[in-house]
Amino acid sequence: MNLEVLYEDSSIIVVWKPVGLESQSSRGFGADMVSQIRLHIHKLSPKSGEPYVGVIHRLDKPVSGIMVYAKEKKAAAALSKQVTERKMSKKYWAILCGQPVDNVEKYVDYLLKNEKENISRIVDKGITGAKRAELNCRTLESRRIDPWGVLTLAEVELFTGRHHQIRVQMAGHGFPLWGDNRYNPAFGGKASARANVALAACYLSFIHPVTGKRLEFTRTPKDGMFREFLKQET
Repeated sequence: MNLEVLYEDSSIIVVWKPVGLESQSSRGFGADMVSQIRLHIHKLSPKSGEPYVGVIHRLDKPVSGIMVYAKEKKAAAALSKQVTERKMSKKYWAILCGQPVDNVEKYVDYLLKNEKENISRIVDKGITGAKRAELNCRTLESRRIDPWGVLTLAEVELFTGRHHQIRVQMAGHGFPLWGDNRYNPAFGGKASARANVALAACYLSFIHPVTGKRLEFTRTPKDGMFREFLKQET
């Protein structure tokens, strides 16, 4: 796999995670982003010992997007603090099944994770273990695409980072993501084998842990169902 590097210096590396790779170290024998970054660092600067790669945030395996990793422990601590203090900004492109009534929607829910089944669901605020989840969803374009009906390309801005947050909240409000075989009933069984979740982290902004400057990265997803929205209508 050719690692797509968007930015790199001695403290951090910003990369594009493709669909199908774990964003952290994989427990199995499959490739993952951490091992790919370690290999990349070792090729650039061969030395004894395993290069340090600090995981700052995560993306689900079937989701693509921009990610930042730390190459030093101090940088990892500083970036992780930004995540905790909500100083790291993330925006996603998502393809929704259906068309929201309003162009901009704000959703605030409480999510409860089922560790055994590795899924989350929307629950009442007072439920033990429930965590507040907040996001904004802005419609960019809606199209009828056979045989799926009306699909909507939306920009989603996360204000919290919960397990499967976008997938769970959008499904819970009636607009499940195209290709999501966990939360979209239309993609169970054979259909799920042909699709990946139409969700990509297309924007990431954070403060550099050493220089103190704010960095911004943008990349348009061009694979899967996203290609349909990049086509010019005639």
